[in-house]
Amino acid sequence: MLFNSFAFLFLFLPVSVGGFFAASAVSKSLGRAWLVLASLGFYTWWHPPFTVLLLISIAFNYACGMLLLKRNGRPGQTAVLAVALTCNLAALFYYKYAYAAAAGLFAFGVTQTLWVNDVLLPLGISFFTFTQIGFLLDCHGGTVKDRGLVDYVLFVTFFPHLIAGPILHHKEIMPQFAEDSTYRMDPANVAQGLTLFFIGLFKKGLIADPISTYSSPGFADPSQLGFYGAWGAALAYTLQLYFDFSGYSDMAIGIARMCNVQFPMNFNSPYRATNIIDFWQRWHMTLTRYLNLYLYNPMALAVARRRAARGLSLSRKAAARPGAFASMVALPMFYTMGLAGIWHGAGLQFLVFGLLHASYLTINHAWRMFGPSPKTHAWMKGGLWAAACVLMTYLAVLTADIFFRANSTADAITILQRMVTPQGQTAVPLPPWLFDSLGGLGGWLQAHGMVALAGPEQPSVVREIVALLAAYLLVFLAPNSQTIVGLAGADTRPAGLAGLIRLRLDARWGVAVGLLAAAAIMGIGAKSEFLYFQF
Repeated sequence: MLFNSFAFLFLFLPVSVGGFFAASAVSKSLGRAWLVLASLGFYTWWHPPFTVLLLISIAFNYACGMLLLKRNGRPGQTAVLAVALTCNLAALFYYKYAYAAAAGLFAFGVTQTLWVNDVLLPLGISFFTFTQIGFLLDCHGGTVKDRGLVDYVLFVTFFPHLIAGPILHHKEIMPQFAEDSTYRMDPANVAQGLTLFFIGLFKKGLIADPISTYSSPGFADPSQLGFYGAWGAALAYTLQLYFDFSGYSDMAIGIARMCNVQFPMNFNSPYRATNIIDFWQRWHMTLTRYLNLYLYNPMALAVARRRAARGLSLSRKAAARPGAFASMVALPMFYTMGLAGIWHGAGLQFLVFGLLHASYLTINHAWRMFGPSPKTHAWMKGGLWAAACVLMTYLAVLTADIFFRANSTADAITILQRMVTPQGQTAVPLPPWLFDSLGGLGGWLQAHGMVALAGPEQPSVVREIVALLAAYLLVFLAPNSQTIVGLAGADTRPAGLAGLIRLRLDARWGVAVGLLAAAAIMGIGAKSEFLYFQF
């Protein structure tokens, strides 16, 4: 079931939230049980057989977690963790990577047949698997305090995050279901949640989906793209991804808020980032946290221990040496981001996506360590420098996103080639009405190869430019949704607009949200899944 569907909006959402508070009025246990059943129903709606897989995964991981806690500090604990992680990763490999691996071996003649058939990818398998792996690792570390079965099932299956995140940590969610206040309806939380939900629905239906009509054709057949078409497809996709994923995050956080559950922030105006480190602290923030906690930090710690065993220094000054920098920063970074790229998909293009970001992050860390300091260079403190940093960061992200979206590495390279080699296609195609309105100037521009008359088969370039510019204005000038509803830690720039558009529990705000909801609901059209559902 999709958040952006009439069935969810007018049937499932009111029944699940209203039923939760009605059941909670009887008892907290009944309220928790209602949310578990509602969440399982939400997942079953998509493909009932995979609900069995989800339940098996939950039962297996909960049992392993309890066994890890029982054997804390005793022999065999690490073996239990190894078996549990192997089983989780094996299931993930089978559903997500086995067919791609078999097809690759067959294509290179290593095998004579495909040893596995293409299988349907269970919705959200990456998210509920990684959520539970984090729980197992914390059980191994002895940091898990909440051990109730129902609370654990609810932590994993709670429907706002089940399919595409945010990636939750048990310590921030399970305790909330132990609080009495969670089970009493709070009008302020409902208002905040509804506002976030409809902002997200607006982003998805009226911005992300329409913009996809400019990006999808180009990525479907990159060989037909010219210079402007390649740039148009790439720019449109970055905006589609931005509004699609931020819209989903808003809706997920908003639904949880209606149930008095506070999810961590997951999206904080990442295209305003002034460097790639800042970008990853704003984009899919719970994934960044997960990668740091369970991949980068353990790898960096292992490297540090190895250096310490050899008698080498671990100081910041020592890390500034090229060899130490490579082992202490670059190696953990490429390990982490390479795995992050593969997590997103089985194709080589996803690995390239991850390695590109690993390169960006490594260069950014090197710049901070070896480059000039803003404290001693005044030119690095001005607005022009900041704008240049934002632009450079965005272009780096755009380059990686081309691999993220392309059907293959070859397609991504083709698009990049078209973007940097005009090949004589520098004339901007204009629709007839605009070309005619230019009069003699249009003829002069055409004669000098600057513009061309667009044929009937070409989409309106002007319409696409206007749509992209409008989207960029929202990205860079409008306050983000977390700022609007007053979530702590949100990016408040620009302060003027952020002050004008803020949640108020009054009639005027109710009318404004009602109009927003009406517009967002009218944007619900044909079935359109969120981009992160495929991961």
